[in-house]
Amino acid sequence: MSTIGIDVGGTNTDAVLIEDNKVAASAKTTTTEDVTSGIVHALAALVANVAGLADTVDAVMIGTTHFTNAVVERKHLSRVAAIRIGLPASSSLPPFVDWPEDLVSLVRGEVFPIEGGHEYDGRPIVPFDERGMRDAARRIRESGLRSVAVASVFSPLKSDCEERAREILEEECEAIDVTLSKDVGRLGLLGRENATLLNAAIIELARRTTRAFVEALKKSGIEAPLYLTQNDGTVLRGEIAEKFPVFGFASGPTNSMRGAAFLSGLEDALVVDVGGTTSDVGCLKSGFPREANNVVEVGGVRTLFRMPDLLSIGLGGGSLVEQGRVGPRSVGYRLTEKALVFGGDTLTATDVAVGLGLTDLGDRSRLKRLDARTLETARATMASMLEEAVDRMKTDAAPEPLVAVGGGAFLVPQTMSGISEVVHVKHQGVANAVGAAIAQVSGEVDQVFSGVGREEAIGRATALAREKAVAGGASAGSLRVVEVEDLPLAYLPGDALRVRVRVVGDAATGLR
Repeated sequence: MSTIGIDVGGTNTDAVLIEDNKVAASAKTTTTEDVTSGIVHALAALVANVAGLADTVDAVMIGTTHFTNAVVERKHLSRVAAIRIGLPASSSLPPFVDWPEDLVSLVRGEVFPIEGGHEYDGRPIVPFDERGMRDAARRIRESGLRSVAVASVFSPLKSDCEERAREILEEECEAIDVTLSKDVGRLGLLGRENATLLNAAIIELARRTTRAFVEALKKSGIEAPLYLTQNDGTVLRGEIAEKFPVFGFASGPTNSMRGAAFLSGLEDALVVDVGGTTSDVGCLKSGFPREANNVVEVGGVRTLFRMPDLLSIGLGGGSLVEQGRVGPRSVGYRLTEKALVFGGDTLTATDVAVGLGLTDLGDRSRLKRLDARTLETARATMASMLEEAVDRMKTDAAPEPLVAVGGGAFLVPQTMSGISEVVHVKHQGVANAVGAAIAQVSGEVDQVFSGVGREEAIGRATALAREKAVAGGASAGSLRVVEVEDLPLAYLPGDALRVRVRVVGDAATGLR
């Protein structure tokens, strides 16, 4: 199988070709302001390096910061109608209650509280108000809002109200995008609802972006199917992934971690990905990033959905070095203009690394005015920042291996406290694109089963997860179960069991 992986970072856009589980070619280009142009340039560089590439590629996997940047930078966001199903129990904290004011002013359309929802034991709070829901749908149609977020109390356990709300919305409104919270987040209402609202706010951007990616492939002469990478290290077909852009918020660091596992051969290790602006530290478990079990903040909004457990610090190759401090300010994608070694006037972490002989970039003679004390102070500061970040991510006192990847991996010291070995791998500068190229398709189910035994409940959940994976573009014959969790719910009748199953499989070929 031949796949292309592309990862769009704040500084560089990287592309790699994987053939027979090996890196056959790679390309690194500067990220462009519109993102898509950078992808076209990276693909063009890759196609130019490999004869006949366009005709042999089976799939293209892309990871992008486009969606999370839209939230962080407050750009390209749509107004959203928020439907909260939970009256009279959930009226004290309305939707958008904990959002930053500037973001609320851009995203909040109208809010519709509806009677319905469920208790924690599965009983209805009150009957679902279908008439109220239909009235809300008509008001949404009249207002011209095109994106709706629906959140119901305890919908991950009982999704009836959300499903019926979608049916009514689609009956009353034409060409409307509906995001259900049960498809996005976990049990906690506010965090799950926030993730659903964010998804609804960027779903139109996701559609435009995905179609622009498809057009970029056509311009490069590539007709292979497009997949987008997700927060858990897997991918989904482009047409499905564009409906859930929040699942790609942390795909960049996740791709790097998966690439680190592939390039190093280690399935359990710490990983540090040093980019142009930040360093991301995470933990690999069975070759996949450890998931965060707590609330994750995105653009000032507290969310509760599937995200990797990562720690980011303001240290990268473009970090500014000022008065003994390193970062968090960075020159970003302007490194080749601003750094001293490239003829600029700004002292960066890359300049320090070149001055210390850690890497060979640009013109070292431009650093003659730097004194040894400045270089050593900056080196000690960077080492301390990385060591502290790695220590915070460890869950075991025993020494563990650390895989260093990213374009700025040369900043990682050779020895660190609590680390058994610092592993530098070939192609570490494009590990993020490697992680995208090797990504598999996933299917996940988190559901409550009642009146059946444990084995049957797990079997049903596994079958549903397999169906989701195949629908997402996986080859049925390659599927394997990577995670199973089951939790008895003593407060529910009928020996209720909450089961979470995740399966992964290779992207199906022949889908051109």
